[in-house]
Amino acid sequence: MRELQDKDLKYIWHPCSQMKDYEELAPIIIDRGRGVYLYDKNGKEYIDIVSSWWCNLLGHCNPKINESIKNQLDNLEHVIFANFSHEPAIELCEQLSKIIPQGLTKFNFSDNGSAAVECALKIAFQYQYQTGNTKKTRFMCFTDGYHGETIGALSVGSMDLYAKIYKPMLMDTIHIQAPDCYRCPYDKCRDNCSCECFEYAEKAFEQYGAQTCGMIVEPLVQGSAGMRIYPPLYLKKLRRLCDEYGVLLIADEIATGFGRTGKMFAFDHAEVSPDIMCVSKGLTGGYMPMAITITTDEVYNAFYADYNEGKAFMHSHTYSGNPLGCSAALAVQKILREDDVLKKAADNAVYLHNVLMSALGEHKNVGEIRHIGLINAIELVIDREDKIGFDSKLRIGYEIYKKALNRGLILRPLGNVLYFNPPLIIEKHEIDKAVDICRSAVNDILKA
Repeated sequence: MRELQDKDLKYIWHPCSQMKDYEELAPIIIDRGRGVYLYDKNGKEYIDIVSSWWCNLLGHCNPKINESIKNQLDNLEHVIFANFSHEPAIELCEQLSKIIPQGLTKFNFSDNGSAAVECALKIAFQYQYQTGNTKKTRFMCFTDGYHGETIGALSVGSMDLYAKIYKPMLMDTIHIQAPDCYRCPYDKCRDNCSCECFEYAEKAFEQYGAQTCGMIVEPLVQGSAGMRIYPPLYLKKLRRLCDEYGVLLIADEIATGFGRTGKMFAFDHAEVSPDIMCVSKGLTGGYMPMAITITTDEVYNAFYADYNEGKAFMHSHTYSGNPLGCSAALAVQKILREDDVLKKAADNAVYLHNVLMSALGEHKNVGEIRHIGLINAIELVIDREDKIGFDSKLRIGYEIYKKALNRGLILRPLGNVLYFNPPLIIEKHEIDKAVDICRSAVNDILKA
């Protein structure tokens, strides 16, 4: 494996990394995967408890998804998606139309989550322009939000880790104080509050609503912020506020879609629908790069006219509607529909949280273990009582990550927040093993 690691470091610039760290922790060369496990070139196994950046929905090398892609490969690998189509794309949209939030009807394909967000922003802007709302040119977003790393997506994100250096390039957006239920300034609890923090949104809309074309949110879970979880009531209130001010509500369900939160989509918890929804990651089970931006008829109709009227959405991606991606996504839908995956995941979600609470809930440096669906986030703090976090320069989460990795658990932290976001097909004995490794790694760095 050493020879491959040397070649990797000679040629590859890895994403979201300080490459100097690789002097100490060389890239692990993965040879194969099966279920929740990955195996390196030396045969060592790792539990992929983070679903390989949250996209591996149904396990590695799922035989049903494999078969679907193999069958498609013999027929059609790719075709231009302008004025051409194919059966897998048509069937996929038909299947998705049965499970997405009510009112969403039209599907615009791209190839990754950031691209889907860019598409959504451009649609929202152009929709307002073409419906006579020419003063609505800005976007609202949450503080500590993350929507990808292209320029538009960074503009509606709020995490300096990704965006600070690029601020001279970014759009001027309106940032609303996001819910932070762990450190609630109103001393409320996310399970029974009235979303008093919604007053920040009300004030922002009162001031900027007339110039805002769209509001983008990560529904219920702010992922890169540390898996911050907030109540569905917030989305209900936001839906009403957007309607009042004529602002399009954009749901970034890239990380939360397809059962991650215990329901098919996070917006389902709130029983309301967005105007535009972005999906990716679990869409193809993590197999193929594909994303879709989905809109309502009302939004779509604003673009429908004779070509010379200039209302067409002149936006495209080479790999839009790729047949191999569609075939993977169709297999994912079939498994979710027929294999009772969501019910099993719901049962194991309760089990996982209980096991984590038993193992780490009373640890002096664990402030909170928050959860929704199978997602669990362990917030590490200096002091439980005062909820004071560790200095990020100490890289406590990273040190725990290295300990866990050595024992066979991929526990990639979000700063000093550790999280579990496993494939939906994880078994109880695999949960037990993962939690045991996590507990040992935490105790190695932060003595109980």
